[in-house]
Amino acid sequence: MRAKIMYFVMATALVGFFVLAGGRGVALIGIGTPLTVTFGIAVLVLPVIGAWFLWQNTRFVQRANRLAAELDAEGGLPVDELVRTASGRVDRASADAVFAARRAETEDTPGDWRCWFRLAVAYRDAGDTPRAREAMRHAITLHGASPATAAE
Repeated sequence: MRAKIMYFVMATALVGFFVLAGGRGVALIGIGTPLTVTFGIAVLVLPVIGAWFLWQNTRFVQRANRLAAELDAEGGLPVDELVRTASGRVDRASADAVFAARRAETEDTPGDWRCWFRLAVAYRDAGDTPRAREAMRHAITLHGASPATAAE
């Protein structure tokens, strides 16, 4: 729940920034000189790119959460079997061992979105966020292409 609140706070702050930057862009265009119009258009492009990025990330999180809910309903969510240090950090050797098991599972059944989902969680636990996102994107793609979801 705390993560959702932080996400909405950050998204609201970004939208506020987009509005302020967009207002400045419109004001620059309103001045009417070639230089200010050019800068105004450039300033308007930044909020558009930012809004697109925010939208893409929001869709990614929603889709990943749907997969997590479906996997939870099936009883297939990965169990937290990681060893933690006294401070609560994940033990690197433990994360590597779980990752190796998840990678082997995924290599055995590369077309199963559930395996890719669990691999994404293992990547995240191992601290490899870019690969975790890529594995989750692959799980989302496989889920969308699976015959069971196409029939829904």
